[in-house]
Amino acid sequence: MSDKNFEDKKLADNFESNEAEMMEEDFVQEHDAGEEETALARNAKKLGLFIFEGVKVVLISLAIILPIRYFLVQPFIVQGASMEPNFHDREYLVINEIEYRLGNPERGEVIILKDPLNPQIYFIKRLIGLPGETVDIKKGRVFINDQELSETYIEDFGLDTFDTVNLGNDEYYVMGDNRTNSFDSRRFGPVMRKSIIGRVWFPAWPWDKISTFNLPEY
Repeated sequence: MSDKNFEDKKLADNFESNEAEMMEEDFVQEHDAGEEETALARNAKKLGLFIFEGVKVVLISLAIILPIRYFLVQPFIVQGASMEPNFHDREYLVINEIEYRLGNPERGEVIILKDPLNPQIYFIKRLIGLPGETVDIKKGRVFINDQELSETYIEDFGLDTFDTVNLGNDEYYVMGDNRTNSFDSRRFGPVMRKSIIGRVWFPAWPWDKISTFNLPEY
């Protein structure tokens, strides 16, 4: 074989070798690109499933929480000192609303009610007199049907005397525990049953006061 033919053959072999390497490199690049696209698709699918599950959890939670929030229990923040020393300003309470839809309020319960003079305002008071009863307040002491009410939750009864009140069939007498600093039935009179929103169930804040509320023994 002449030198020229040998060089031509060598050049042809080198060309074929380079072409094969280029084709292999293109295949590797295409393979890598395909794997990258597959990984992106998997990640997108995972993200979509994550978002779907998150939305589902939120919707289920709302379906459970909203009926409870608007029909069964409600939050209430104490404003003022009318219920001291048992409830204090800025305390966060949970109110049981469903109980009064099934039954009637009981004496001694701490309730949330609408202000009889302004229904846009809400009060927290203790239920003292029940429908059909007679309420007398003499020198700070409460008498129900001429029997003195034993109120162990009161620190300062005050010395005020008020006129006798005869409650109607749908009327209740409410008072604050802080008798010397409470705007209650002694001022605005009895409250109607429809004005009572619910019963204080338990304090939710601050944490050290979380406990269920028990009725006093009379």
